[in-house]
Amino acid sequence: VDPTAVLGPGVHVGALAVVGPGARIGARSVLHPHVVLYEGVEVGEDCLLHSGVQVRERCRLGHRVVVQNGAVIGGDGFGFARDREGRYHKFPQVGIVVVEDDVEIGALTAIDRAALGETRVGRGTKLDNLVQVGHSVTIGEDTVLAGQVGIAGSTHVGNRVTLAGQVGVAGHLTIGDGAIVTAQTGIPGSVEKGAVVSGSPAIENRAWLKSSAVFAKLPELQKRLRELERKVESLLGRQPPA
Repeated sequence: VDPTAVLGPGVHVGALAVVGPGARIGARSVLHPHVVLYEGVEVGEDCLLHSGVQVRERCRLGHRVVVQNGAVIGGDGFGFARDREGRYHKFPQVGIVVVEDDVEIGALTAIDRAALGETRVGRGTKLDNLVQVGHSVTIGEDTVLAGQVGIAGSTHVGNRVTLAGQVGVAGHLTIGDGAIVTAQTGIPGSVEKGAVVSGSPAIENRAWLKSSAVFAKLPELQKRLRELERKVESLLGRQPPA
């Protein structure tokens, strides 16, 4: 524990945990073994950080935040600029991550710091294991992200949204309040408030259910269509198509 860190009453720091310079930890928070808090990190009261959690420089966690094993909060966002020769150069990621009160973050989840400004996770939101939140994303309150969800940079996810397992979200778009996105959906564009969408690319859920019921029948439908074409051409006295 760095001498300049400030620990509130009742804080527990486990074996081999590291609390960096200027870090602040609120009352009764628990850091299990091998937790690492970089310089200037702020952790609120009654938080629980399980072993292996890493919180990068200047990131902030609110009160009653639970972070499961191996999660990384504030790693560099995936930002690179390409030069004329096609080589990639790292774009500095100088923002932070802000996690509001009563959030839970699953094991091995990664929330990237913003390139500029903040990546923010709203109050009461729950993130499952293996979730990826890109740089400068904002997630509203009481939203649920299931396992293996990936959100690209600068996307805004509203309040009370549900993203089911393996949903992939493109960058620079908006998912409206109350939207529900079913498992393995790919979202290339913004989703309206209250919408229920499925498929890749995402469409209205009922339309996707009807379409998915037809997919397995497509070979048979194609065969029947060709037979009908031949019969029509024969009746018209034309040469049937190959």
